[in-house]
Amino acid sequence: MPSVKITETILRDAHQSMIATRMPYEVMEPILDVMDSVGYNAVECWGGATFDACLRFLKEDPWVRLRKLKSHFKNTKIQMLFRGQNILGYNHYADDVVEYFVKKSVSNGVDIIRIFDCLNDIRNLKTAIDASKKEGAHVQVAFSYTLGSAYTNEYWCKLAKDIENMGADSICIKDMAGLLLPYETEKLIKELKKNVKLPIELHTHYTSGMGSMTLIKAVEAGVDIIDTAISSLALGTSQPATEVMVKAFEGTKYDTGLDIDKLIEIAKYFNEYRDKCLADGLLNPKVMTVNVNTLKYQVPGGMLSNLIKQLTDAGAIDRLNDVLEEIPKVRKDFGEPPLVTPSSQIVGTQAVMNVLSNERYKIVPKESKKLVKGEFGKTILDMDKNVVKKILGDEKQITCRPADNIKPQLKGFEEEMKMYKEQDEDVLTYALFPTVAKDFFEYRRAKKTGIDKNLYDKEKNVYPI
Repeated sequence: MPSVKITETILRDAHQSMIATRMPYEVMEPILDVMDSVGYNAVECWGGATFDACLRFLKEDPWVRLRKLKSHFKNTKIQMLFRGQNILGYNHYADDVVEYFVKKSVSNGVDIIRIFDCLNDIRNLKTAIDASKKEGAHVQVAFSYTLGSAYTNEYWCKLAKDIENMGADSICIKDMAGLLLPYETEKLIKELKKNVKLPIELHTHYTSGMGSMTLIKAVEAGVDIIDTAISSLALGTSQPATEVMVKAFEGTKYDTGLDIDKLIEIAKYFNEYRDKCLADGLLNPKVMTVNVNTLKYQVPGGMLSNLIKQLTDAGAIDRLNDVLEEIPKVRKDFGEPPLVTPSSQIVGTQAVMNVLSNERYKIVPKESKKLVKGEFGKTILDMDKNVVKKILGDEKQITCRPADNIKPQLKGFEEEMKMYKEQDEDVLTYALFPTVAKDFFEYRRAKKTGIDKNLYDKEKNVYPI
């Protein structure tokens, strides 16, 4: 048995971090059988932003993609990223929706569900953990690693112990922005190993330039699994390169046992796609380089690529440094939450608004208000009272588990979208992204009937047939 296992991210987080999750299934398919023969611990290929991007930009049904992926990965476990009570969306959902989403994810092919909460509020993990265990999936709970005065190794160890006590099968350190330093990683892994008995996986990003060194020190300290990406879409805002890490451990007691020749074949295939993305501008060279300022701004890879796109679309890419300077200030005002979806988008967008409007909190998106009100859970530190007052006015912050205030939603979603339903999973697609889902459902129907989507009568919910 190899002493260190590898989870491959090229089909999810690598392209989410480098090209805003725009890799279509048709690009993946020709190489999937080769990937299945490598011997990975798992292939992360669903969840995260893939669901939204499939619908919104690629006009793919994410459930169909999952079933197709499962048909090729006969020997390799499929892993997904699951945002706790947020599922894959940006708001909290009722428990019945979370439970049904887990059930359908497993029945369609997911083997490992990596569950996290953007605020590390464990109250928001319980429903997803219990549902995943009920469906027989491997439950991996991730804590979102970040820096700050309250985030000590004692804090992480207590959180890991709480996760173990909740019934998790393994723990993941989710280092979204590449903030882990090699020797700090060694200390953290050793402390965690003293406090919990579960296998530990490390997910980091190369954004700060620390990734490969961090993984080596983690492995030496006893980490069980590491996340890497095939070199075609590795480094930069993505993960350390799979082939490099496999070769680094080859012939040592940490040998992964993976076939380097097969990995090179996979890289050769994806290199062509990377070059195409560079040529058409989808892959911005800015996300391919090391940015040591990450250690100051704590901006994750996917957040950085989306910030660049957001500012480019607004004709304000020259304000990127101003936005990066504003992000830690907003984060402090909001109680120092980890920067991971959806808190990363909320903090990032608020920073953009503060910079472009030339007045802090003059424009406050509804998501910022929800975070400040407590609708995503409790932050580790208290929020700035003046900022809370400016955003909420006389409204009170909530202190309970946010989902306790949400009545069952599934039947309501079923009723709202019944005219579109072609499969059970459609109700979940609608529940997460109603507007985008309806547009996709219209597209799907038009494609099947051969009718121009633009002829759809939205008021009557019918096509002229």
